[in-house]
Amino acid sequence: MTSSRITRPGVPALFAGAAVLALSLAACGAAPSSGNSSENSSGKSAESTSQEGAAPVSNGAAQINVSVEQVNGEEQCVPDHAFAPAGPVTFTVMNKDASGVSEVELLSDKRILGERENVIPGLKPVSFTVTLAGGQYQLYCPGASTENVPFTVTGSAASAAANGVSELLKEGTSGYAKYVTGQVENLVSAVAALQTAVDAGDVNAAQKAYAAARPFFERIEPVAESFPDLDPALDLRVADVEPGTEWTGFHPLEKDLFEAKAITASTKALAAGIVKNVHTLASLTKELENTGAYKPEELANGASGLLEEVQSSKITGEEEAYSKLDLLDFAANIEGSQQAFEYLKPALEEIDGTLSAQIEAQFENVNKALTGYQDEAALGGWKPYTDELKKSDGAKLTALIQALQAPLAKISEKVATV
Repeated sequence: MTSSRITRPGVPALFAGAAVLALSLAACGAAPSSGNSSENSSGKSAESTSQEGAAPVSNGAAQINVSVEQVNGEEQCVPDHAFAPAGPVTFTVMNKDASGVSEVELLSDKRILGERENVIPGLKPVSFTVTLAGGQYQLYCPGASTENVPFTVTGSAASAAANGVSELLKEGTSGYAKYVTGQVENLVSAVAALQTAVDAGDVNAAQKAYAAARPFFERIEPVAESFPDLDPALDLRVADVEPGTEWTGFHPLEKDLFEAKAITASTKALAAGIVKNVHTLASLTKELENTGAYKPEELANGASGLLEEVQSSKITGEEEAYSKLDLLDFAANIEGSQQAFEYLKPALEEIDGTLSAQIEAQFENVNKALTGYQDEAALGGWKPYTDELKKSDGAKLTALIQALQAPLAKISEKVATV
């Protein structure tokens, strides 16, 4: 995750705005509270008055291409259309030559509806699909000369007719919500054990507790990231800490435990902060489960996004820079991605059985390959991700994940357009 989550304009403070943040995943498919809708009296989308016209619809979704590029010497995010009809919208992001911009988000009323991180020059286009009601939105591109680009959705989406596939998707999102809640409940227990070890001054026990806690967070990372102040409070990496910003969460604690190998008063404060923020995460995710806020395309975007992050940034070893537990995180990310897929699979088999089978086969390939990195004697059960291992196996792991992520990225549009 990037430091842009701290600098995003207008995002409320974590504890002042916890009630707002609890709605972040629910926002997909809901009208922005600003009420700036362009719906006409017939309920159909109003005609776009933009020079470019409304975005074309293909495969049941409006198609928006966002080019991240140099424009007159400035780095900009340039969508090819500024308007789209209400309903599913697919944003495809390509970074041509803007090295200072690596993330594109869609925002509504300070909430993240969809995003793609690690969008750097030279990589293939990536996409996400969201279901949008009529209203005003913003494409947020941290680091661009113009960071917020207005985007308008016109009209109102037609109500989806109930059918077998939509019921399967509903069951899938409900099941995934319970899965997330369970993982966060386990995380609550795990960080409590971590705090106990830290407070006791036991570095060895704290290292083990740290390794035990990390997978529970990494499996549900896309959900945590939907709360734009909570995620950096828990999981910001040192490279993304801005000057004058307090560094909190797992990674400064990791630095104390694995680099300094010492527990100080500040280490204990870090552990206490993690426990407090994880309890907040538990409350927010339980609220999402109780309100049925998850959307099928969110599961799909999250599954794909987890793998994008592994192949484009975590593969460098930046996530667990001090503990070298990166392979533990990789495995948890892949497991979380696979769980999201499994909850969507019954519906996807009806929508596109060939794609479903392809993804399932690729998950098998990845999981089989990862077993070669398991080490029962190592902390966390995985080989340390040393510089030597990165050099020898990094490219191979990247190719393996890419072969899975490519078909997985196709799901969101398919489940959003049922």
